[in-house]
Amino acid sequence: MASHKLLGRTQLSVVLLAGTMLATPLMAQDVAPPRVPAPTVPAPAPEAVPAATTIQSITVVGNQRLEAQTILSYLRLRVGQPYDRAVLDQALKDLAATELFKDFQITDNNGALTIQVAENPVINRVILEGNKRLKEDKIRPEIKMAPRQIYTRSKVRADVARIIELYKRQGRFAATVEPKMVSLDQNRVDVVFEITEGPKSKVRQINIIGNEKFSDGDLKDEMATKESGLLTILSSNTSYDPDRLAYDQQKVRLFYLTNGYADFRVISAVAELTSNKQDFIITYVVEEGERYKFGDVDVQSEIRDFQPEMLKKLLPMKTGDWYDAKLVEDTVESLSETAGLFGYAFADINPEFRRNPEDRTMAITFNVGESPRTYVERIDVNGNTLTHDKVVRREFRLNEGDAFNSFGVKRTESRINSLGYFQENLEIERKEGSAPDRIILETNVEEKPTGELSLSAGFSSIENFLLQASIRQRNFRGLGQQLQASVNYSSYSKSIELGFTEPYLFDRNISIGGSVYRRDLNSFNFIDNDRRTTFEQVTTGAQINVGVPLTEFMSFFGRYSINFDDVTLDKGIYYFGDECDPLVAGRYLCDAIGNRTTSLLGYTLAYDDRDNRIRPTRGQSLSLSQDFAGLGGSVKYVRTRLQGSKHFNLGSRFILNISAEGGYIYPFGARPTPTSDKVRLTDRFFLGEPQMRGFDIRGVGPRVIRYAAVYDPLNPVIDTSNDNRGQIDDALGGRAYYQGRIELDIPLGTGAKELGLRPSIFLDVGSVFSVKRPTLTTLEDFRDTRDGVPGSGLYKFLCRNATTGQSQFATETITTPEGGVPTGTGQYTTCPTGFSSLAPFEERFFGDTWMPRVAIGAGVNWNSPFGPFRIDFAYALRKEEGDDTKRFSFNVGTQF
Repeated sequence: MASHKLLGRTQLSVVLLAGTMLATPLMAQDVAPPRVPAPTVPAPAPEAVPAATTIQSITVVGNQRLEAQTILSYLRLRVGQPYDRAVLDQALKDLAATELFKDFQITDNNGALTIQVAENPVINRVILEGNKRLKEDKIRPEIKMAPRQIYTRSKVRADVARIIELYKRQGRFAATVEPKMVSLDQNRVDVVFEITEGPKSKVRQINIIGNEKFSDGDLKDEMATKESGLLTILSSNTSYDPDRLAYDQQKVRLFYLTNGYADFRVISAVAELTSNKQDFIITYVVEEGERYKFGDVDVQSEIRDFQPEMLKKLLPMKTGDWYDAKLVEDTVESLSETAGLFGYAFADINPEFRRNPEDRTMAITFNVGESPRTYVERIDVNGNTLTHDKVVRREFRLNEGDAFNSFGVKRTESRINSLGYFQENLEIERKEGSAPDRIILETNVEEKPTGELSLSAGFSSIENFLLQASIRQRNFRGLGQQLQASVNYSSYSKSIELGFTEPYLFDRNISIGGSVYRRDLNSFNFIDNDRRTTFEQVTTGAQINVGVPLTEFMSFFGRYSINFDDVTLDKGIYYFGDECDPLVAGRYLCDAIGNRTTSLLGYTLAYDDRDNRIRPTRGQSLSLSQDFAGLGGSVKYVRTRLQGSKHFNLGSRFILNISAEGGYIYPFGARPTPTSDKVRLTDRFFLGEPQMRGFDIRGVGPRVIRYAAVYDPLNPVIDTSNDNRGQIDDALGGRAYYQGRIELDIPLGTGAKELGLRPSIFLDVGSVFSVKRPTLTTLEDFRDTRDGVPGSGLYKFLCRNATTGQSQFATETITTPEGGVPTGTGQYTTCPTGFSSLAPFEERFFGDTWMPRVAIGAGVNWNSPFGPFRIDFAYALRKEEGDDTKRFSFNVGTQF
């Protein structure tokens, strides 16, 4: 009886010795496709082994997880079927193709076939080692092997190739991946990918061959890919990227086409990897061709609403200008938008070029093909899970059944983007409807969080304990309503506020809102480094406002508010007897003390056509606001403000913003005292951080600086330097102010943009002025008489009756001769009988001028996960004496 074996074996990668697991690398032959060795069957004697034999039985042995019938289903062997060597060879190939077995063989015993198999192991874990630049969450989705799957070498090869491709996309062409396998009990294995990431492959050099009209530097400036070097050490564009290489070819081609070289072409672009796989050398071969000018430019229209002669006058290019392909592209887009204004959504604008190589001119005819007027068949809103459909649909400037209008679509996009509920730069897709004259407007939105919850606590040397809590929902219940509440507490300020706004009252385009609030403020100044409270102001009030649109871009807002203010001073510091002491507090602060009621009726007339109110890139806004105090209450004035801004899109994501504003308060009624300003301190305009960077809070404008130490002008021995005397700096504000700003947003790379970083450079200019000069309590022109400087000055001091508390001023002239010391009685004997003289403060008045203050600087906005904040560094180029400057500022939760 003859017995035959047809063996098909694969390499074993794990050796199990005495129960010890040894991890051995998969060798080259392991990663190669499995090769089934040719069956070695002893040549039978012709008379003993016939050419074909019938299968008597088939037995499967060695299988653990797989059923015998499952294994047989992969084979073409059947009992009773004749077979020969070719049939058995095919059976071995079929077993190999399943990739289920690491070893298998077929034994033939005169038709009794025994199929012996050793199953491939089951994957227990897939482990990544050595990956630092690419995190597991980036690699795992690309790997096909997973726990509880059958291990096969083809899967290993495929996963290795995928990982290497991921690293190539990151510019790491020297990356290698070595797969290993660790045997476990129960025929299980751990698959380990040992990754050697290698350095990032940089672009060492960019060569350009064939350029004569433009230098290599000019063309490299157009490319996104940059050569590695000291100047580009922080750039992410020095790594090689095949997609970026194709993009650079288009950029160079567009550069030539916009400069008139209509025949330009890139013959080849080759990237060669150096032998160490760390650098690339890119070589471009270009053909510039001749430079062309525009020839005859014409417009032909098959649409009756289009008058070719009128459109021809609006074309930006003229005969004889250098040819510019970008200008042609922009013209096609402009004509398409113009056609959309007339309701032709799918107008076919086809520029026809006629090249004349002899005189190097390019004649163009813009053919406007015939198309039907288009109507809006349907408006679809998709993706809104929280926001109600009507919140989006009410922003549409087109309705179903209206004639299509491209301006209406653009305006709708701007209004939806301005809501701030969805992804940035949302666009409305235009799709063909059920007929050629029908269009479907599809809005695919992606909602983002609109609620803001902020809880913070801290401690500072100025405010001591701080506690802030606020909640705000800009899309309450998905209806576009705004609900907000905030609480702030510290040792020097406390406030609570509740507010609600309904943007569409009864589904009509009328907004209504209101708020109630209570604010306790302790104003302060510093004596040296010690903070001292000046006045305390408690404001309780409420406001209601209504808004109505007048046109598409113009709106009217009316408001009414009533405030109850109580301003007090510490009697132990600022009072003498029962009266506010003007010597200590200052005349302007004494005038602000008391209770008052402000009944304020106001309006705002606003024009706004910006493309996005949250983060505009183009358009302008202008508003006029007036508030009338005096409809009841104890305060009477008219406050007027004018604000305007314009945004310019300079291209390449550079945005320029120019803004200006100004205001004036005109008071009614009598002065609180004959020597005070009609506008109280707490009602005036103030200017400084954060409105005007480069200056401290209330750091611009009129102010009084007082020195706390006693100073006797007749005693030259006393040190008169300001550093050795306590200084009190009080901002007075003003009736009028103006402010201007020029700011340029600078674009960053994709990574920084995803983080929400937006740097900018700026120039701020402004001033606040016009306040009645307060009555100073001591020397007015003392700088002429002190420190031995020749001259004379009037020394004004306060006389006080200790019994009655009554105060009045007296004067004495102090004279300083050439080279001498100040002379005078020094006894202040001009005080009336019963009054004693006091002179504990020197007081100076600064800053009441319209002359501009100017600051330049740079800053960055960050849309952080904790809320928006901005950091600015500014330098004051021009300031007035007395202004407080500040170079570094940090503002949290402020939208610029």
